[in-house]
Amino acid sequence: MATKRKAFPLRVDPDLWSAVERLAATELRSANAEVEILLREALKARGIKLDPPGPPPKRGRPPKKD
Repeated sequence: MATKRKAFPLRVDPDLWSAVERLAATELRSANAEVEILLREALKARGIKLDPPGPPPKRGRPPKKD
């Protein structure tokens, strides 16, 4: 069963987004998944725990749907 995700618009500086996309590509993730990882790391660094902690995004691309 897939975890529900909150969708929302995000305005980001184009240079910042390019950096996120490059990082995501090196980690074999989508830019969206990379943003989630970065947010989780930032919260953890500030001592904020998720309740309950959800699984981090998986590496790689999901299989294509026909």
